[in-house]
Amino acid sequence: MIWRRLSFKNFLFFLAVSAAFAAISANALDSSPVCNPRAYGAKGDGVSKDTAAIQAAIEACALQGGGTVRLSTGTYLSAPIVLKSNITLQLDKGAPLLGSTGDEAFPRLGNRPVPDPQPLVSATKATHVAITGEGVIDGNGETWWQEARSIRDHGVLGSGHPRPKLIIFDHCQHVRVEGVTIQNSPMWQLVPYYSDDVVIRNIRILAPPRSPNTDAIDPFSSSHVVIDHVFADVGDDNIAIKSGPINSPGPDDPTHDVTITDCTFMHGHGLSIGSEIAGGVQNIRAERIHFEGT
Repeated sequence: MIWRRLSFKNFLFFLAVSAAFAAISANALDSSPVCNPRAYGAKGDGVSKDTAAIQAAIEACALQGGGTVRLSTGTYLSAPIVLKSNITLQLDKGAPLLGSTGDEAFPRLGNRPVPDPQPLVSATKATHVAITGEGVIDGNGETWWQEARSIRDHGVLGSGHPRPKLIIFDHCQHVRVEGVTIQNSPMWQLVPYYSDDVVIRNIRILAPPRSPNTDAIDPFSSSHVVIDHVFADVGDDNIAIKSGPINSPGPDDPTHDVTITDCTFMHGHGLSIGSEIAGGVQNIRAERIHFEGT
């Protein structure tokens, strides 16, 4: 081993250099900017719309090469926000991000087979992007569910009533979601979409048992996905692995190399492969999944 080939003096030098590198790494992490939306005008009162302030904090951190956008104590009412590369959205305990209500707050996206409304939180072609903390992202979905229930056959591909998902990582790499509670999405809650290297760990995903299409996690044409220690209690699939809609014109990438471990599923439809697997599904491992009333 290396210390057998070093003199004691050189060994001390080796330790000093190692400590210096560790200190440099720690200082680099400590010096990563923290951008607080309150500095950009956020009220956090649950009434004022804080969308512009939160997005301004994201843009400010992105201009510095990345950093943490931190929501501290308060309730942040927001329409859709967009994360960028090297950005961590941190939600402190007692600092929920609450989705606005009404169609007008969620513009339609034209780059989907169905023009879905924009998600509350999204990132597109971003790398090293994360959502962390002990806080809550709440989609405030009750009004959307009521409308959906009023329309017959409110299936996944629509009945004339598209609803926003809550969180989508679209063509992203190196994604991490950890610690937070995600709840009450108008539709699917957390969707890695054509994304690679995704870690979803130690989170809770909640919705009432009768909330339509509130899947907890839907990996869609994504790869190298780790789903670990997730508690899901929802109105539809706890996990649904997807890769393309029925009769898709293609091309559709497969979802592959997904590991699901040590999860607890309460209400919901369990762990599903499909529907919507036009691109196929490969290399799925699931173990130590606990179903209680699922």
